[in-house]
Amino acid sequence: MTSKDLEYLPNHVAIIMDGNGRWARERNLERSEGHLEGLERVRGLVEHCVKVGVEFLTLFAFSSENWGRPESEVTYLLHLFVRAIENEANQLKESGVRLAFIGDLEAFPYELREKIRSVEKSFSPNPKLLLTIAANYGGRWDIMQAAQKVCENVVSGAIRPEQINIDTIAKKMSLSEIPEPDLLIRTGGEKRLSNYLLWQLAYTELYFTEKYWPDFDISAFEEALTAFSRRERRFGKTHEQIHSKDVESSVPVKWN
Repeated sequence: MTSKDLEYLPNHVAIIMDGNGRWARERNLERSEGHLEGLERVRGLVEHCVKVGVEFLTLFAFSSENWGRPESEVTYLLHLFVRAIENEANQLKESGVRLAFIGDLEAFPYELREKIRSVEKSFSPNPKLLLTIAANYGGRWDIMQAAQKVCENVVSGAIRPEQINIDTIAKKMSLSEIPEPDLLIRTGGEKRLSNYLLWQLAYTELYFTEKYWPDFDISAFEEALTAFSRRERRFGKTHEQIHSKDVESSVPVKWN
């Protein structure tokens, strides 16, 4: 499949990678084996996004609620996180992928924080694909931190309360420098957002699949892209309004 095979291709895809643990349990494996297999799926998906022309991919890797999981699993996930950053960075660069992170990263161990900062600085500013990893991220946290920054601006006198609008807050949110997601995919059969990108998903098309993340292969991803291409995105307008003029193409994003 290429972008020419679809009438519309999402510019930005966000994914909740759910079902690693259940995938492992149904095979009498340790949960860690499910997470390891899930990482393999990420590799293939990133390569395919570059191939078909998806420019932005945002993955929910570790939520702020995941700290409540068994300590052994959290420890393993953090080690896997470090190992993945070390092993994948060079390959991502060679593929024209830039790696970025969003979330409350200060909660992570010092070693992991330093690796994240170092890796982010090492990538090309104008990638074929921006891969963003949401780590220790929560949508409510994101809105809260944006509100705190706006309050700081009010206190400093940079802005008056009556000047605050949607754009004022949006500029303080995570992912504020790139287009909001066009398509959200959630694997694993659940049909909820689980505190993921609550602000950014206001007009995003939602796609839910029963497949566990380790089973979500390229064929399954292409099914999601095909389903997206068949949807009519109206953004509050009527069908007649949408079809009365040509759809504007996306403006390329330039990175600093």
